[in-house]
Amino acid sequence: MQRTGVVQEEWWNLTAEVAWGNASAGQDVVALRAENDQLRRALAGRAVIDQARGMVMVLTPCRRGTARHLLVDVSRRCDVKLPVVAAALVAAWEGEPLPSPIHRALLRALRRLHAEDQGCGTRPPDGPSRRGRS
Repeated sequence: MQRTGVVQEEWWNLTAEVAWGNASAGQDVVALRAENDQLRRALAGRAVIDQARGMVMVLTPCRRGTARHLLVDVSRRCDVKLPVVAAALVAAWEGEPLPSPIHRALLRALRRLHAEDQGCGTRPPDGPSRRGRS
């Protein structure tokens, strides 16, 4: 005997049909909820990365791609995930102290960017600057 019921999650106003006695339908619901949670976390991380990238763009000034490359460089050098670096930068803007490894890596990345823009870096004198990339 198979019984079917409707489950409604108030927060998102989603409805899902659950069938008792059918293990695969229950597993599908669990898998979909896990995927939904993963997507929510990814979107939250994306927002803080975009905010930090905007901060870098205003402070340096540079284009989107250059700002993202700078943040990725800091992330790699500190061996910390990009959303963590972005969150630390946003928190520093709001008054929190920036962790010293991130602070050092950010200063180095900014110096490299500035040196490239001044023609002191490794790019040829008549080559495109990093500001020109997006």
